[in-house]
Amino acid sequence: MKKIILACAVLMSIETQAQVKTYTQAVINTTMNIIAPEEEDVQNIGGGGEGRGGMNFRNMMDGETFFTTYLKENLVKTSIKSEMGKSTIFRDNEKKITTTIIEMMGNKSGFSATDEEQAAMQKQRDSMMAERRKKDTSSNTRREERVKVEPTTEINYTKESKKIAGYNCTKAYLITTKFLGVKDTSTIWVAREFKLNNILQVGGMSAMPGMGSMMGGALTGLEKVEGFVMGYEMKMRRGRVMEVSVTKIELEKAIDNKEFELPKGIEIKPMKEMQNMFGGGRGGMRIPRD
Repeated sequence: MKKIILACAVLMSIETQAQVKTYTQAVINTTMNIIAPEEEDVQNIGGGGEGRGGMNFRNMMDGETFFTTYLKENLVKTSIKSEMGKSTIFRDNEKKITTTIIEMMGNKSGFSATDEEQAAMQKQRDSMMAERRKKDTSSNTRREERVKVEPTTEINYTKESKKIAGYNCTKAYLITTKFLGVKDTSTIWVAREFKLNNILQVGGMSAMPGMGSMMGGALTGLEKVEGFVMGYEMKMRRGRVMEVSVTKIELEKAIDNKEFELPKGIEIKPMKEMQNMFGGGRGGMRIPRD
């Protein structure tokens, strides 16, 4: 009897997995809302880039940001609009190149990098942070314990569900274990009947190169999710909470190849110059002038 029950369970598991369809073409609209703590003193949040020819961006993502993502095979385009301006991110998963176009304060700038170049920049940022931690005498963490540890992720599904953009989604907890066993828990809502090719999530800081790591808004371990993440809520640095939700999704929607063409008349510079534009993640942003 036990063998029969086990066999049935295996068959049901295989059948469930087979029902998860992967789409290679879609258009997704997403809204991100970053909520600042009510007790924050507005008078004390400036200073990052002021006085050095730059503009403070520590709080520039507060409020609502709107995303439109286009997927066609190996090509992904994400248009982003907020009160600060517009940006468009072009991703070629076959060539492994990401190009970002930023429109802000009447200026347009373009930046591009391969995956290898982005990995090298991340390694450089990690090295800089390690040096800063060595000089941080206020930390209680023993220096010999400061080693790089890759985070691990587990997903706990619940029986709670709700509809998002017309799809029935299951609530789950994404639990990430970081350095010294510190755990971060994010709430995610998963549509378990489909996935998107080359896309684990849409919207949020993870959709913007470099912003997730600088502002603490990047989810990890999403490759383990059984389906597609339609919404999530997570804690960020400085007491902020980020809420992301898909508002509309059109699967298998016809998309013209012209949608993925880079705009003309904009000089595309190395991505490391965008990192310099944001003050290397030190809190100030410098807007290039034409």
